[in-house]
Formats: sequence, structure tokens, C-alpha cells
Amino acid sequence: MPSHRYRSVYDRVEVPLAERSWPNARLTHAPLWVPVDLRDGNQALAEPMDPVRKQRFFELLVAMGYKEIEVGYPSASQTDFDFVRMIARTEIAPEDVTIVVFTPARRDLIERTVESVRGIRNEVVVHMYTATAPVWRNVVLGKDTHELRELIMAGGRDVLEFAGELPNVRFEFSPEVFNLTEPDFVLDICDRMTTLWDATTQRPVILNLPATVEVATPNVYADQIEYMHKNLARRDSVILSVHPHNDRGTGIACAELAVLAGAQRVEGCVFGNGERTGNVDIATLALNLHAQGIDPMIDFSDIDEIRRTVEYCTRIPVHERHPYVGDLVHTAFSGTHQDAIKKGMAEHRERAAATGIDERELDWHVPYLPIDPADIGRSYDAVIRVNSQSGKGGIAYLLESEYG
Repeated sequence: MPSHRYRSVYDRVEVPLAERSWPNARLTHAPLWVPVDLRDGNQALAEPMDPVRKQRFFELLVAMGYKEIEVGYPSASQTDFDFVRMIARTEIAPEDVTIVVFTPARRDLIERTVESVRGIRNEVVVHMYTATAPVWRNVVLGKDTHELRELIMAGGRDVLEFAGELPNVRFEFSPEVFNLTEPDFVLDICDRMTTLWDATTQRPVILNLPATVEVATPNVYADQIEYMHKNLARRDSVILSVHPHNDRGTGIACAELAVLAGAQRVEGCVFGNGERTGNVDIATLALNLHAQGIDPMIDFSDIDEIRRTVEYCTRIPVHERHPYVGDLVHTAFSGTHQDAIKKGMAEHRERAAATGIDERELDWHVPYLPIDPADIGRSYDAVIRVNSQSGKGGIAYLLESEYG
């Protein structure tokens, strides 16, 4: 393997963080969740969603309880533009749901994006982005740091020109490929944007810091987020957001450590769809909190219906080993695992009977099952299945549960 062709992230980005607080922090509450499944291009679908699928997905997200939803990239396709206009014309979006639209920092595209949201009664976030990392500056944009800074500021001024007087509109800026951008350069740009957009506690600006291409261990991303958290100007007027990708397979860990490091908001996709290896999986993130006794603030009580809807809308099947939602994630075939689960389920029932507490309310301590499958609408029918690796514990459980 020609590994010498690649450089360590430590050679490209050095985070000037002398002391870090995130290793001692604890997750205590859910962040603000923002599903971006509906963004044109973000799904990287072989067959993009048609208006019917977009609407069905949006209605699912509302029913699950998401209060901020990125609904499209209106300047990228007529389908996305029309979908945003449909939100403006109808009552499909409850009053307490914030609508987010996505745009590059280009004047004509910003103008069309703002045009798409006119008439929406809900709070609206106009989300502007530009890539900032060196390779993107040199290869894609052909601009040095001074020129790129001016491009971004010009885009910010355009956003103000077209949307600044709309009372229900707030602003979001993403320095795309934040995780490969020099920390002081991106800090300077973010501070300029919050000054330009006059971030206040009453009208905060969202600064979204993406790991657009995941290239480092999650602790590096946590350091980058904590550096921004500690050094941003107008910090009390900023909602610090993250948008991790999963190129190294550690998008979940990046998001969790980023929240420990000061992030307040997480953008991602339900079940982790998106370009390349996907965006961070916000269903897994939420259910990880649930498994630690923290209310995720999102309703996963019928996860099979959620999966069916997502599969229909995206035309991509969810893997049977996918955390929490996969068909086999709560199923044991191994004899030793089956014996432990059988004993754990019996002990749980006995404890409920002895205490008079409903089984669904009793603390959960069943081996090999981190959560009660019933919490997400699963029955116990598939918890133990017999194959050639099963033992007497498995067949005993089935005989008892099925035949008494």
C-alpha cells in the first residue's frame, strides 16, 4: 500500500489548544437536531426524491418531533425550489418548526434562495456556505485567503440585502471543510460574519463547522470545536453547530465528542445517508442518548415505520446490522447469549412482579440488550432465534415464551 502518498492531519492542521475540557465533560441533554435529508444532492441518490417522496419524508420528520428541518437547496433544482414554495403556500409545516434553506455564497443563487422562502410564516434560516480549506482554495476556487475572505463577506452582504429586513429570518454560515482549514483563518471569518450579521442573543447566528471529509480521529475534531467554542467573539449570540461526515467510520464519535467540546446543534441524516459514506447518523446519536437515560427529544417509538418511510423515500435499504434499526440488532443466535438473555428477561419480570412496577417502567438490566426493544416498537419475537449455533437456553426460551 503506497501510504507515503498521504499526509497526517497533524501535518496539515495544528489546533492551538493548550488545555482541553471536553475529556472531562458529560452528555446531559440532547443537542438541537437538524435533519438535512431533504437537501438536493446531499442524499447522493441514484434517483433523487420526487415531490411526493420529499413531502412524505418531511411529514415523517415533523411527526418524529424535529423542530428545525433543512428542506432544500432551492437554487440547485426546480424540484427543491418548488418544494419550498409548497411549504409557503400550505399548512404542512407546524408553526413551531424552523425551515432551513441552503445556498452557496453567490449573489444570484442567494437571491433565488431568498425568493423561495418569501411568504413562509415559520421562522426561516438562510444557510450560506463556502469551502475554506487550502486544497479547496487552491484547486477549486483559485483564491488566496484574502480573496476568499472577500468572497464570503460579499455573500454575507448579499444575504443581508435580500433577507435582512425579513423579521422571521435568521442566518447560518458554514465554512465547508472546516476540519481541514487553518483554525485562526476560520475563526477570523466566523467572527467577521457574526459582526456583519449583527448576532445577538435575540437573533443568534448559527456557525456550522463541518467535518466535510473526515480525515482524523474524533479527538482532533473535538479539539477544533473546543478551540472555536472558547475563542469565538459574541459567543453568547452564536449557536455552535457541527456537521460530521463518516469517511473514517467515526462520524458518530466525532459528533458526540463535538457536543462535549461545546457544540449545541448537530446536522445529519436519519440513518446516516449522504455523500460517500454518509452524513452523521442522527437516529443512532439520539438513541445512544436514550440508552444513557437522556431524553433524545425525538420519537423513535415506531422505528420500523420510520425505516420503511426512509427506505421508500431514498430507495436505499437499511442494513440489517444497522445500530438500533436493523432487523438483527436485537437478535441472538449464540447459545451463550441466548442463555444470558433468557435469564435477564426472567429476572426483569420477577423484579417487576416483586416491586409492583410496570415492566416498561422498570430499570433495564438485560445482558446483550442495551435498550428494551419495546422502547422502539419492537416485539420480543425476534430477540432469540434458533440456528446451528444455538443451545438449550434458546429453545427453552422459545418453548416458554411461545408455548408456556
